[in-house]
Amino acid sequence: MTMIQHRYATVRGQRLFYREAGPAGAPTVVLLHGFPTSSFMFRNLVPLLADRFHVVAPDHLGFGLSDAPPVDEFEYSFDALAELTGELLDQIGVDRFAMYVQDYGAPVGWRLALTRPERITAIVTQNGNGYEAGFVEDFWKPVRAYWTDPNPTTEVAVRGALTLDAIRWQYLTGVADETLVSPDTWYHDFGLVSRPGNDLVQLRLFADYGSNLPLYPRLHAYLRESGVPLLAVWGRNDEIFQAAGALAFADDSPGAEICLLDGGHFLLESHLDAAANIIGNFLGRTLR
Repeated sequence: MTMIQHRYATVRGQRLFYREAGPAGAPTVVLLHGFPTSSFMFRNLVPLLADRFHVVAPDHLGFGLSDAPPVDEFEYSFDALAELTGELLDQIGVDRFAMYVQDYGAPVGWRLALTRPERITAIVTQNGNGYEAGFVEDFWKPVRAYWTDPNPTTEVAVRGALTLDAIRWQYLTGVADETLVSPDTWYHDFGLVSRPGNDLVQLRLFADYGSNLPLYPRLHAYLRESGVPLLAVWGRNDEIFQAAGALAFADDSPGAEICLLDGGHFLLESHLDAAANIIGNFLGRTLR
């Protein structure tokens, strides 16, 4: 039975939570979660990878069991989240790693790759966007309006993403058999994003999401020039990041492997075994 250790580290005065498992000498895989969840989304994947790999799954600041300082005490941005993640990895002795990115984990991971390219051994992107083609217009239209002009009117629409119904929608949309997805997921996430003051944290990150798009050309150049192995394993029915976003990686990543599964945004909840097999085989070939 795989033993998962639940740890904390203090980085820049902030207490960050992370899950760790697997042999210390094995190749490292860092799992970077999305909105509105935490490393909790990897609770079932970690044991399936940790028999062969050293696995680290942190909670971003403001999420999960990591600290969530109020916005008047910390300047939330994707740059800041990436810097904290990089320093956490330095502190625990991870200098080279493959990374699995999903949703918000993608802009965090892209920043790590662009600032530390020599450290990235492989990339798995699971509905982690890196192209304009990936955006589903109906979902992103109000978010774009908010990051372009944050004001009380545009805020109303994005605040809706913090409700229990909206979080449930993220988990269930595009899943053929909804009974496969545990309600624990959306209740867990809703409880944590509903902590006092956390709504303002999430609004800051919604407003900052527009900073990710100017990075895309640099990301594409990095993929072309580095030749880093890349797997895009995607829920084809995702109504946030559509399948075109997965296919676009083939434009810049030599030999990119693209697998579209019949699921939604949180693929690990409905297609854990299939996704884990694809990811494990890919990492086994590229990190041996």
